Amino acid sequence: MAARDQYAPGPANMAHVQKHGDKWTLILVKELRHPPEKVWQAITDPAHLREWAPFDADGTLGAAGMTVKLTTVGAPGPHVSETTVTRADAPHLLEYTWGDFDMRWQLEAEGGGTRLTLWTNIGRPFIAMGAAGWHICLDVLDHLLSGTPIGRLVGPDAVKFGGWQRLNAEYAKQFGIVSPNWPPMRIKEGESI
Repeated sequence: MAARDQYAPGPANMAHVQKHGDKWTLILVKELRHPPEKVWQAITDPAHLREWAPFDADGTLGAAGMTVKLTTVGAPGPHVSETTVTRADAPHLLEYTWGDFDMRWQLEAEGGGTRLTLWTNIGRPFIAMGAAGWHICLDVLDHLLSGTPIGRLVGPDAVKFGGWQRLNAEYAKQFGIVSPNWPPMRIKEGESI
């Protein structure tokens, strides 16, 4: 059985939200068993990003001032945004934008591993979907760093995945929101894709 077939995300306990005025911020925290230097490489190097992130990068995100094109994976059409890395304090803090989203990654050494915290702004109706998607991306990152890659699981592939659907529902309940009727495809209980 392939590693992906065995993958099931844990409970929706990785994310929370903050509201400042009209702006919503999704915050995800993931404990990784790998040192910050290894995690830093995975969140900045284009080859590593292609294995787990919801976007491809045409250059490194590891240096302040770098201009990089980020291409959303799995979107109906190519969505390319150009970003400039605004802060890159290796291996601790990384900041840039992805389209309209501010992205801030903080890596803290903890017990031989890393506490990774991601902050990203997001529209309130999409908080649960974003939390479910990033939850899975960070799980895929953990598998990659552990040497048991399960392959990137983003976009329509993630939405079809029962684990994403469960997380989306759990995070929506946790955050007290009703997710929009997007995507229009609905998977019935017990139905396979």
